[in-house]
Amino acid sequence: MPLLLILVFIVVPIAELYVIIQVGQSIGALPTIAILIADSVLGSLLLRAQGRTAWRRFRAAMAEGRVPAREVLDGALVIFGGAFLITPGFITDVIGIFLLLPPTRAVVRRALVGVFSRRFMAVSLAGAAASRARRRPAGAGPRPGYDVEGKAVEVDPPPVDPPR
Repeated sequence: MPLLLILVFIVVPIAELYVIIQVGQSIGALPTIAILIADSVLGSLLLRAQGRTAWRRFRAAMAEGRVPAREVLDGALVIFGGAFLITPGFITDVIGIFLLLPPTRAVVRRALVGVFSRRFMAVSLAGAAASRARRRPAGAGPRPGYDVEGKAVEVDPPPVDPPR
């Protein structure tokens, strides 16, 4: 985690400054500033359009009664993509475009699902076992390792003295 924080707060800004300086030396300071302003404006417009589309898909999934997992992930990627595009810098703009455009967002989404599905496999397996246990027929008998044979005895609680 500390390595990620160092990357986000130190390495990325230094790399952004380096790229901005290099572009500024190649095409000039005013065109570089104009490009940074233009891509921020374009990013906000793209964020608005893709955000509406993601919201529309989310609502459609809810109306159909299905879990909107893909739609929620798309919405989160759109938010991050918009934040990257609005942030001044060329490196973050490339990342933002990858997250905002639907074809590249699908690639990023698949990669994230792959990473997180491997990380949470144990949770999924435990949930599947519990689901199978709920579907067992009533008279199926004991399950090895899960059921314990025993006898239940009802015991009457001791009488309670009335308050004085």
